[in-house]
Amino acid sequence: MNRMVRRTQAERSGATTSQLVDAATELFGSHGFAGAPLDAVAARAGVTKGAAYHHFPGGKAALFHAVFVRHQELLAEALFRAGAAAPDPRAALRAGARTFLEHCLDPGFQRVVLLDGPSVLGWETVREIEYEHALRVLREAMEHAVREAGGTPDAALTARCQLVFGALCEGGMLLARATDPEAMLEVVAAEALRLLGDETPT
Repeated sequence: MNRMVRRTQAERSGATTSQLVDAATELFGSHGFAGAPLDAVAARAGVTKGAAYHHFPGGKAALFHAVFVRHQELLAEALFRAGAAAPDPRAALRAGARTFLEHCLDPGFQRVVLLDGPSVLGWETVREIEYEHALRVLREAMEHAVREAGGTPDAALTARCQLVFGALCEGGMLLARATDPEAMLEVVAAEALRLLGDETPT
């Protein structure tokens, strides 16, 4: 009986946490971190502000961290699916680059990941999260491409991966600021593919 009660409490707690992250994802994505007070997030989630602090003792910043991680998880999943559907490692890298840039067209992703993330979380935290998600998928794809070409991943590949990822992030910023993001996507995607063609083994 006690186990059932504990499980039910845990389920309720998990549901409330999910509701808060859902609400925060929506409001941070549409209004930005500064424009979405914790009261509004709690109200959208259907809980009290006290409950929000109970689940996220760090307050609004902790909630933003959870939202940023969610975006990175979804991006990593999308990158993995794009790569898995590609016929070979080089095609997987190209598909991943295109998928990343298409993700950057989403206004919520732009606001949370590209615009607010560095200022709210700090670059070090942002990179730590990216390293475990989107950057990890890119790194594994590049390592696979090297091995398929008969090479061995080394320190140079690690640096190359960071540089490629940085270029994709800058491409995302160009899309976020573009007056015609769809048209700019084709320009940025073409340059990203050219960069990958130069930087990955044949």
